[in-house]
Amino acid sequence: MDNHNASPTAEPSSSVVNSNLTNKSNMNDASNIDTYSLSIMTDRNQALAATVYRPKDVTKKSVMMAPATGIKRHFYHNFATYLAESGFGVLTFDNEGIGESLSTDLAKCSASLISWGRHDMPAVLDALQDEFPDASYHLIGHSAGGQLIGLMPNYQAIGSVFNVACSSGRIKNMGMPYKLKAMGFMDAFIPFANLTLGYTPSDKIGMGEPLPRGVARQWREWCNGAGYIKTAFGKSIHTHFYDELSMPALWLGFSDDDIANSENMDDMIRVFTKMPVEKRFLDPEYFGLNHIGHMRYFSSKTNIKAPQLWQMAVTWLHEQP
Repeated sequence: MDNHNASPTAEPSSSVVNSNLTNKSNMNDASNIDTYSLSIMTDRNQALAATVYRPKDVTKKSVMMAPATGIKRHFYHNFATYLAESGFGVLTFDNEGIGESLSTDLAKCSASLISWGRHDMPAVLDALQDEFPDASYHLIGHSAGGQLIGLMPNYQAIGSVFNVACSSGRIKNMGMPYKLKAMGFMDAFIPFANLTLGYTPSDKIGMGEPLPRGVARQWREWCNGAGYIKTAFGKSIHTHFYDELSMPALWLGFSDDDIANSENMDDMIRVFTKMPVEKRFLDPEYFGLNHIGHMRYFSSKTNIKAPQLWQMAVTWLHEQP
């Protein structure tokens, strides 16, 4: 489960770039990066809205920023800019049915968590390679963005993983009173909304963008079992790569996160049976912060008060081949 009580940062306007990747536009001549929009076509024939952050210097490493459930790419703008200014190429995107990647009435959108991992994320990784052909490729996953990696058939291109607030989100392992909120949202709000509206207006209760019916349904099913996506193995998922991924990975969690608590992080890590994971479970007070939770790692205010947190991502990327 993702707790989305956070407002996305505004992204500066940028020129739209077709799927041909032409007419790249420099947003700010004074900046040491170029930022421009991109349209990525998936093998479901769905166009995904994306943004590229390109350092003007030679780029040796590039990053796919995989978002949490129902979170638009604009939310990661400041973090992506920071990475690009540190020398890394970055690509952010909206999953199908979210933000600017919604191309139909939401009730008619057939996207699911499975399609996000199996179709959207591979297409984005391919686009990252097209944009930065001479770089190595790395993934920074926020919550669901880290959970779904094992569905990507082209996962072998990923050199390393840096996951933030990534866990199984298992309701059973949550503490009170948040568990009651999660149960109400998952087991009452989602089924009722899907039945009556054909989608889940999760934005009405501070849980990110409205969600396609299939996304919300799988989200509910997986958070009610052990290992999140593992509950679908042999059922709706017959082919996956969770037992093959072996790239180095750093997983960050925070002690005030009601969802990605330590037990739920371990529950998700166990699904990646061959991934060598370094887990860091941190106390926000150690960094002089009152709260980080599930969302605020990516806040520019967090970086101002505790710059060592964003620096962890930069250091991790620098350490990778």
